Amino acid sequence: MIAEQTPLTELLNRTLGPALAHALQGLGIPSNPAAAFSEAFVMSAVVVLLGMLLVMLLKPQISVDRPGALQQVCEILLTNPTKFGIRDLLDEHAGHHGRKHLAMVGSIAIFILLGNLLGIFPLFSTPTANPSVPLACAILTFLYFNLQGFRAHGVAGYLKHFAGPNPFLAPLLFPVEIISTSARVLSLTVRLYANMFASELVYLVFLGLLVGPVASVWHKFPPVAIVLAIFPATIPILFIGLHIFVAVLQTMVFTILPSIYLGMATAHEH
Repeated sequence: MIAEQTPLTELLNRTLGPALAHALQGLGIPSNPAAAFSEAFVMSAVVVLLGMLLVMLLKPQISVDRPGALQQVCEILLTNPTKFGIRDLLDEHAGHHGRKHLAMVGSIAIFILLGNLLGIFPLFSTPTANPSVPLACAILTFLYFNLQGFRAHGVAGYLKHFAGPNPFLAPLLFPVEIISTSARVLSLTVRLYANMFASELVYLVFLGLLVGPVASVWHKFPPVAIVLAIFPATIPILFIGLHIFVAVLQTMVFTILPSIYLGMATAHEH
């Protein structure tokens, strides 16, 4: 859950932090050896390595006739009867050419899903609860859908898209549309960061409220404390379930919006 440094980050900073800090200082970047590796960076690296490991485990087991459990989960993420799979959302919002964007949109979506879920495991934290990670995902998304817009329409054609069809209103609409499009970076960042941070904060607050009474009566009435300990041992499970729900929901939102942005950027007027 939310923590300044998890044991893995502390270990990296203790062993490799001084060398990294020295290298950064040589480049003119101030760095604290005790915090050269940030928590968000380490947890994001864990997510990337975990994703690579899952791919390595899945690839040799792919089967058309007898798909394993991991393959079925991945297929549900890709497409499912509810039409909320990554490919389904691209088909719906990005048009008939949407599937060519599957690698980029899918990679970011799976990274966010794994990052959102990482915090439910002991000794790990949620990297998407740090604003720098959602910001990086939002910037990559912003650059990608604009690049696809330039590829689809050319530089002049895509910029004309921001001016609107009326040449008299173009001087007014162009800066407004540029600002509106650029604001999508902030919108994507804040939406993901705020929800994941709030989910973890709610868990910690309620856990503290439940553990407090147990600690206060432990020395005076141990039997009562044992009974009260049932609540902090069981009720947090509900909040873990809530965290999983929020994690999946925010992943879906971060897939829907880029799909819509891609559809808007690459759409041709008829």
